Amino acid sequence: MIRLTVRQLEYFAALAETLHFGRAAQLCGVTQPALSSQLAEMEQRLGCRLFERGGRAVALTMQAEALKPRIERVLAELREIQAGAQQGQGVLEGPFRLGIIPTVAPYLLPRALPAIRAHYPKLRLELREAVTDRLVEETVAGRLDGFIAALPISDVRMATQPLFVDRFFLAVSPEDPSFIEPPVAPESPALERLMLLEEGHCMREQALDICGRARPAVTANYGATSLTTLLQMVAHGHGVTLIPEMAASADLAAREIRVVPFGDPMPSRTICMAWRRNGARERDAGLLAEIVAATASNQPQQMQRQPEPQRANGEIADDPHGPAVADAVRGDVDRSVRPA
Repeated sequence: MIRLTVRQLEYFAALAETLHFGRAAQLCGVTQPALSSQLAEMEQRLGCRLFERGGRAVALTMQAEALKPRIERVLAELREIQAGAQQGQGVLEGPFRLGIIPTVAPYLLPRALPAIRAHYPKLRLELREAVTDRLVEETVAGRLDGFIAALPISDVRMATQPLFVDRFFLAVSPEDPSFIEPPVAPESPALERLMLLEEGHCMREQALDICGRARPAVTANYGATSLTTLLQMVAHGHGVTLIPEMAASADLAAREIRVVPFGDPMPSRTICMAWRRNGARERDAGLLAEIVAATASNQPQQMQRQPEPQRANGEIADDPHGPAVADAVRGDVDRSVRPA
């Protein structure tokens, strides 16, 4: 009789996903020798080699490729059983594996996590930051219970609940030689120097939609993995980029960047909570979405704080659509910002 353990199946799935022993061990919370030993024992019990090991490179064998979807289904079923049992203990108790996209995580989590803990002290969040396609894949496979991303989520297996609307602004260097007068039009020549996140980030596609008739020249040869990197490039005069409203006060704190509003209709993205339709954690995901949405709804009041009497010289570019971003930066940041 072949006796495979759940632990071995989890280690297999982690290595099949990462194709790297160190990252797989970190994902599973074990040492690399422990993971390697369990996988070697799994191969021995199955009587076949599952991974080709060549230096640092790892590849799945033909047998492993055939086993991969079946093992993922088994693990997903086991997680459904565990989630169903945990639901009997109470609402939002125990572990909840939450994914979140990188252009939201640093700005939403500092506000949302304390509120979640206050409402559900027995909940243990396990966070996973990744791009939307990966989060969908892991949620369908049962490795995540839900995730926060931007609409649309096209996979019909996902249920979604909108959380809040996040407007986009244009971030430019105060030393930019070309004067960018607000509001920015979709055909503005400034957008020809637009820098984007690398392929896979939903904000890249949103930026290209906003560009309208402009033809970004920079996007073909530059793609960053984080919004912070893009803003560093902007601050040093290497181009312009989009900045979400929720990121304005946080990411402008350490650098001199002008924030210029777009014309009507104001471009934006809708942030949502998504989870597997009819999954065991559907109710928990919906309740978690309510807490996150309530936290986000308080942001306008926080962002519209009155500026300190002694603030740095200069102003944020006038926003005809509202004072939220300007007040956020004026109230939270002590630095010189030139008018756009």
